[in-house]
Amino acid sequence: MNNFKRTTRAVAASLLLALLAAPASALEAGKPAPAFNLAGPDGAVKLEKYAGKVVYVDFWASWCGPCRQSFPWMNEMQAKYGPQGLQIVGVNVDAKVEDARTFLAGTPARFAIGFDPAGATPRSYGVKGMPSSVLVGADGKVIFEHSGFKAADREELEAKIKAALGAKK
Repeated sequence: MNNFKRTTRAVAASLLLALLAAPASALEAGKPAPAFNLAGPDGAVKLEKYAGKVVYVDFWASWCGPCRQSFPWMNEMQAKYGPQGLQIVGVNVDAKVEDARTFLAGTPARFAIGFDPAGATPRSYGVKGMPSSVLVGADGKVIFEHSGFKAADREELEAKIKAALGAKK
């Protein structure tokens, strides 16, 4: 392994350890989702901007293999359910925004992206690993949390999104 990859993995591991070591408030279903206001490639990304919508908040990093697998699925969910009131928001936790931009160049997102190099948002959401996601109802309250991403998760996650959109009406 070359020095760049070794250094990148060391930085990624350090960031993850810092996230795990940081005091995290566990989210509770039925409680308001923590607000955030992040810079993104298309402008500010704020949870309050999506009031009245079902929001799937996904925490991801450029070095996360399962994150790369989740993006096509999230693109599909945004296209399929966006017209019904779903908004997917990807919160990147890379220490260097340029790493996130490089990832996005090869794995495009067709949903909102916010950059949080300081890690405040994942700490407020109690994120323990990458990727992690939180489904927020149209009322701004947490519906559920999910850690990881694998093909077997897709059906269950889509069912939760559909149920949340159905409850919205």
